Amino acid sequence: MSKISIKPLSDRVVVEPLEAETKTASGLYIPDSAKEKPQQGKVVAVGKGTKDEPTTVKVGNVVLYGKYSGTELKLDGNDYLIMRESDIFAIL
Repeated sequence: MSKISIKPLSDRVVVEPLEAETKTASGLYIPDSAKEKPQQGKVVAVGKGTKDEPTTVKVGNVVLYGKYSGTELKLDGNDYLIMRESDIFAIL
């Protein structure tokens, strides 16, 4: 598990995007230029939530989020997304 030195505030979550698929279901390889942005990732840090809404995702959860969700963040050479918990659609 990633050890990061950032603590998100309020209802924000830091997600490490999972690699995009490199092969289609039928076995064709997808070139880098045609790959979709990943929409799945692993939660690596979670804020405490708000007074009325505590966060429900936990560190280690694999989640599904919107294609344009979050703000990109580079930390210690790794890419992350920081987003509100409401940008997360589901825990997988």
